[in-house]
Amino acid sequence: MFEKLTLLPLSNFIRNKSIQNFLFLAIIQSSNVLISIISMPLLIQSIGVDQFGLVNLALSVIILLNILVGFGYNLSAPREVAVNQQNKEALSHLVSNVFSGKAMLAAIATLLILIGVFGLNLFQEYQLILVFSSLLLFSEATLPLWFFQGMEKMKLVSIANIFSKLLFLMGIVLFIHSPEQSQWVNFMLGFFGLSINLMLLFYIHAFLGIKFYRPEFSAIYRSLKENILLFFSNLASHISINGGLIILSFFSAAETLGMYSLAERVVMVLRLFPALIIQAIFPNASKLLKEDRPAFFRFLKNVYLRVLLAGMLISAGAHFTAPWIIRVLSRSDLAESVLYLKILAAVPFLACLNVGNVSLLLVADLKELLFKASWMMCVYMIVVSAILTSYMGGLGLCIAIISTEIVVFLICLTLLYRHKKDLIRGFYT
Repeated sequence: MFEKLTLLPLSNFIRNKSIQNFLFLAIIQSSNVLISIISMPLLIQSIGVDQFGLVNLALSVIILLNILVGFGYNLSAPREVAVNQQNKEALSHLVSNVFSGKAMLAAIATLLILIGVFGLNLFQEYQLILVFSSLLLFSEATLPLWFFQGMEKMKLVSIANIFSKLLFLMGIVLFIHSPEQSQWVNFMLGFFGLSINLMLLFYIHAFLGIKFYRPEFSAIYRSLKENILLFFSNLASHISINGGLIILSFFSAAETLGMYSLAERVVMVLRLFPALIIQAIFPNASKLLKEDRPAFFRFLKNVYLRVLLAGMLISAGAHFTAPWIIRVLSRSDLAESVLYLKILAAVPFLACLNVGNVSLLLVADLKELLFKASWMMCVYMIVVSAILTSYMGGLGLCIAIISTEIVVFLICLTLLYRHKKDLIRGFYT
């Protein structure tokens, strides 16, 4: 009897749709990180350090262009799917238009690469690698993660993601053996991802009853117009979160860059936690705000308190285990890198502070306020990072990153209070 009583809350906990969303999103992200770590030594041995660097450089260009391909759909589309879960006709039109819009954007991004390579002779050291990497743009365009997230059925897409990454790992072992084959690395990543995504689209059509219609260009144009602020918000966030290393490169030697990069990579993985929470609760929160406002505030407060506690534990754990983490990753004692990690360990907790504000902005569809907050954060980060890094090097950049997390929380809180007092009062009181 006692065993049944203890198991019941756990089973209810696991069946919670938001918890399931978070767990499966965490599985997707952790599998991506794990495969990346496993593939690194294999690639370095096969194609050499120089070509490995060029492959990653090409991948960084593709990641930036993927923001264009996503164009805010990864934030707006799950909400639309969530509120139309029972309406197959509306879902069919939504799915058709979103995939068509993203495919068009992938084609535009590919055209930009081709013009840059063959028309303007850019990316000279890795032109062929970049051209072959463009298949990743279409892999991103066909990824139905946003659909399954909105439907709150994340199990299949998480399994599919792991399978595609394992195929990629197998492809490296079987087909990549020399530096001359480096152009096929990102191509294989895109090929296996695209293949699995097409199978998921078949599943959506055959088993979930979603029809695929011809693209409605007026609807696609309207959705692009509505999402343009989300696109620029994502772009600003990408620069704010990932631009620190570029700023540091102007003021510090390669050794400092390596020390900081190692600590930053650890922190960026930990910082995924609040982002995963927001994505996980987004569909359910959207429905609750529309159907039952008091229940929405209770739900969000409940999540927020738990996120703050978990963020505090994550940051404390990273701070106190920093020497061990750096030793495991680098196989040496890098005192400077340990110092950076101890300071940056506060980032996950500080990012958790803003989970409530960002959730309110997204669920209430406050694109204009999110746009303002993102670019104010971006400008602050660039200015403060440049000033502090020029005087203090890597330590100054760490302080700038920490202060950015605090400032963006205050920015979002202020904007919400000035424009949506009812949301702030409902959530914080």
